[in-house]
Amino acid sequence: MVERPRTGVQLLRSVTDFVLQPTQEGELRRRALFWLPAPLPILGLVCLLVEGTFSASGWTILLAASVGVGTLLLALVVQPTPLPEGLSPVVSARRSLHRFRQFTALRIALALVPVVIGAAASIIGGGMYPLFAALALAWPQILLAMPTFFTITKARRAMEAWGTTAYLWHALSRSAKVTWPIVTPLAHAWRTWRAERAENRKEARRNADLRRSEQEERDRARDPQIAPSTPCPPVETEQPVPAASEESSGHDGSDAPLSSASPEERTGLVPNSSENADGPTTGQMRAVGRPRANRAQSLPVQSRALGLGVRQSRRNPQSTRRPRSYKP
Repeated sequence: MVERPRTGVQLLRSVTDFVLQPTQEGELRRRALFWLPAPLPILGLVCLLVEGTFSASGWTILLAASVGVGTLLLALVVQPTPLPEGLSPVVSARRSLHRFRQFTALRIALALVPVVIGAAASIIGGGMYPLFAALALAWPQILLAMPTFFTITKARRAMEAWGTTAYLWHALSRSAKVTWPIVTPLAHAWRTWRAERAENRKEARRNADLRRSEQEERDRARDPQIAPSTPCPPVETEQPVPAASEESSGHDGSDAPLSSASPEERTGLVPNSSENADGPTTGQMRAVGRPRANRAQSLPVQSRALGLGVRQSRRNPQSTRRPRSYKP
């Protein structure tokens, strides 16, 4: 059976899964891959400073090349220190992982040192050759810092030099979050700053509202005529009116009996009357009471209504006396 060749999408997916592997080994791999393109900005900056000139002094090229060779030899020779004897498997796995992480960070630092020295030598010598020599020796060191099978096996044997078993493969297979150096802490700091800023804005707005409400309370206490900023809707209440009036007694001036009045008129409450003591109204009666200026005008009407009510109450409602007729 012929295996179908992988397409570009499948190859990209496999590379992405390899880089974004959520384990301790994947975290160390991402750390090494993050510093792989780091010399490129330095290369562009130095090219601008030396105006694109390649030739430089010989001693500057020798300095950059010697530093690169020295760091490469250190990266190949230096290995993690052996583990002490008598460690339990859990402690051995934790210590072996910690030492391997330190070993990876040391290799990355040794790879970045010749880049810095080569950039300085290129600026001093006035050409790009010292930096090119440093980059030729620095990029292989960054690749050596990646946790490959050869690197992990050699580091594990160095840790087991004193007879203690180093559970390095087990420690590197533990789960870990997908993070990137420098980028992930900066993103976390940015999100934290935005959350704190939003919380501070809410707190400032809340304090401003509280101060404004306190100021309004003080203003109303100082001057009661000041209306609040959020007025409450008026409550509709029934206003008492006189039980009878001259208009209800008839056009000819005769007194109507009390029994002919409606229940609302006998109780003295008329919710929807067209005329009251203050004048004509439309719809429901006004919810608020009459102002002080209209009390003098309403006193005569109330007195007449009171006198009529007293006269009607004195008349016997069960009397059978025939009322006097009024003929023209």
